[in-house]
Amino acid sequence: MQSILIFDTTLRDGSQGEKINFSAEDKIRIAQKLDSVGVHYIEGGWPGSNPKDVCFFELAQKVPFKYARITAFGSTRRPHTPCSQDKNLEAILKSETPTVAIFGKSWDLHVKKIMKNSLEENLSMIYETIAYLRSREREVIYDAEHFFDGYKDNPEYALKTLDAAASAGADIIVLCDTNGGTLPFEIERITKKVSSRIPVKLGIHAHNDCGLAVANTVAAVRSGAVMVQGTINGYGERCGNADLTSVVPVLQLKM
Repeated sequence: MQSILIFDTTLRDGSQGEKINFSAEDKIRIAQKLDSVGVHYIEGGWPGSNPKDVCFFELAQKVPFKYARITAFGSTRRPHTPCSQDKNLEAILKSETPTVAIFGKSWDLHVKKIMKNSLEENLSMIYETIAYLRSREREVIYDAEHFFDGYKDNPEYALKTLDAAASAGADIIVLCDTNGGTLPFEIERITKKVSSRIPVKLGIHAHNDCGLAVANTVAAVRSGAVMVQGTINGYGERCGNADLTSVVPVLQLKM
């Protein structure tokens, strides 16, 4: 099996779990522990959303991480707003991380009904945001939010969102089972389809609402994913995320 990149989001997605409340200093200590065991990417938070995460990234700039690339999280630009005028993207760049993780909409239902946006503008938001960040010399990981739900509902459009990300220069495209409702055989089938179409490294981000986050992560790796996202102990909102303390030994010892 090829080498797999470990992307830890305990400090961002994991912090949304029930009764979890990390201070900026807590996050630094956890990040140092994760770095010491060789985690490749540590997602520290969303600098455009709250002062605590801004503080974390300021502190992280003073810490000499040996292995991990500290990663800032954020969304694509706002509709009909130039990237250079988007406050969220400005905050991400100010965090001065070498890597950024940007999420965008894959499900046409969300684009039209929730965002009240056009499908074409959503594609432009994905493309322009990634291209903008790449022009600022950032490594860009694109998180395709609700990708599997979107694919099952409208595969053509869901794939177009990935085409936009790939064309803009995304370094890695992560397929997200945001609702945690996709089954392992679906993950394998869809990931293989994407892998045959998109000439970019793929990752997987699985939630545990059906108790299948670890199984779905392994299924994606079997189908070509080279990055796994998850949290320590499966911490996360609702039923949690893929538990890296299970994913890593399974990949190391069973595959």
